[in-house]
Amino acid sequence: MRLFTYYPNPSNQQDTRVGIFKDASQKEWIALSGVDANLPATLLEIIATPLWMKRAKEIQAQANLSWKSADGIAFAPVIPKPEKIVCMGLNYADHAKEGGHARPDYPSFFMRVPSSLLGHEQPMIVPPVSDKLDYEAELAFVIGKRCHRLTKENALEAVAGYSIFNDGSLRDYQRKSTQWTIGKNFDQTGGFGPCLVTPDELPGAAHGLRIQSRLNGKIMQDSNTEHFLWGVVETLVLISEVMTLEPGDVVITGTPAGVGYARTPPVFMQPGDTVEIEIDGIGILKNSIAKEVAR
Repeated sequence: MRLFTYYPNPSNQQDTRVGIFKDASQKEWIALSGVDANLPATLLEIIATPLWMKRAKEIQAQANLSWKSADGIAFAPVIPKPEKIVCMGLNYADHAKEGGHARPDYPSFFMRVPSSLLGHEQPMIVPPVSDKLDYEAELAFVIGKRCHRLTKENALEAVAGYSIFNDGSLRDYQRKSTQWTIGKNFDQTGGFGPCLVTPDELPGAAHGLRIQSRLNGKIMQDSNTEHFLWGVVETLVLISEVMTLEPGDVVITGTPAGVGYARTPPVFMQPGDTVEIEIDGIGILKNSIAKEVAR
């Protein structure tokens, strides 16, 4: 299945609903609550309950549905307000090298906050205090059940599905501190979408998926999840030995080489640009770049 969160009224981003795409083309969709009013209004509630996930699958399989064109959907982040967003750094050896880091013995973990997220086709924001907004193509996965101290044998049972993330980073702020968090949490800098793809539609542990970033149509990053230093299973084992993971928590798995700050000269995203992140089997996350509007 391919489930997503959207705003029925784009001017009210406190109100969200859940849609489902008809198939992998992601060209047609239907609102789940329009078919079954008993379904919860949030994707978090649906993925946390196997009964609701089963019901969503039944709806997708119905023959008499009135599917709608996906044009014009106002996408929200896949999970708009996760309790935890756990991010990995230096999970590709080539990216560690381009940043001047040795091949790490342990991932660099940091956290994002919900206010940093934005949905597919929503603008990523360049704040007035910096012009060094960088792109990072990343695989994301979402937790589907409460778990702690996972093992290699049962780790994948915790995954509700996979998505795409653009870990937009203000590089000058990232380097103001020995910790990366401050440069990774500006409002509306983390693109997340367009949908959650359930594991049955992808290779095990999302292994072997091509991942690209494109800035104004030019390929900037081009790699494959087979090059992870720590795959999805190993990542889950490492994180869950430290913290309890809950349904709706999001894990971001790191970016390959080709980021803007490591180029000569550096390339940063500017208002008017368009950035796309594509991962085989999941789709394309597309965002424009815009200046922050005074509030």
